[in-house]
Amino acid sequence: MGEFFTADYTGAPFQLFGPSHLIALSVIAVFNVLLIAFRRQIPQHWQVRIRYGLATLILLNEMVWHAWNWATAQWTIQKMLPLHLCSVLVFLSAALLISKSQALYEIVYFLGIAGASQALLTPDAGRYGFPHLRFFQIFISHGIIVTAAIFITTVEGYRPTPRSLTRVAIRGTLYMGFVAIVNTAIGSNYLFIAHKPETASLLDVLPPWPWYIPIIELIGLAMMCLLYAPFAWRDWRRRTGGGGKNKAPSDCMERNTWRRTATKE
Repeated sequence: MGEFFTADYTGAPFQLFGPSHLIALSVIAVFNVLLIAFRRQIPQHWQVRIRYGLATLILLNEMVWHAWNWATAQWTIQKMLPLHLCSVLVFLSAALLISKSQALYEIVYFLGIAGASQALLTPDAGRYGFPHLRFFQIFISHGIIVTAAIFITTVEGYRPTPRSLTRVAIRGTLYMGFVAIVNTAIGSNYLFIAHKPETASLLDVLPPWPWYIPIIELIGLAMMCLLYAPFAWRDWRRRTGGGGKNKAPSDCMERNTWRRTATKE
């Protein structure tokens, strides 16, 4: 058990797309595929239990992570404040699962799926491979962020709109500006906008600072457009196939209307 918690881990280091990594990705993928496949068969009381269960698990996982860093003398304001994108999304995802807020849904759907998926594929695990605490912490937190967005979309019947794209893009840019101020004030590197991370990442293939920052924003915007594409396609089909009878939903329409429409299809 000591190897599970120790900061000086001497076990097998994390291997990108190694057996443990692929198994973790498979577990997350299978869980979400089952949610989508059986979304209409999940009773209402089980929907509530799943939402609250996921919210509790992701918050407990985050608490354990902070407690471990504190116990091993690694907790600092330069590294452990919840300012990285996925750190913020841990709390936003939990709040979304509990409140089912449309505003939170838009952020978690676009930024959560885009950001957490990248973190799942190229996790910042360092030397902490399976079965270290860090290994489990990474896949639980990022896996639930993605699952929260998928659950609220497919089971609860929520969906983004064209205005959602604009709102999330603006809020994301403003948040990046806020974090840049914090980085300057305390000497941190949240969102990796002060410099590239020390460990290997996708940023290594981009130009040096600060030129990679606008490229990151453009990549993020492209991923958001890709995530909106299925809804845009369905709206286009409604407009062209159903005439004026089945118009694409707007922000002023009730979410329940979207859900009834999706159920009929």
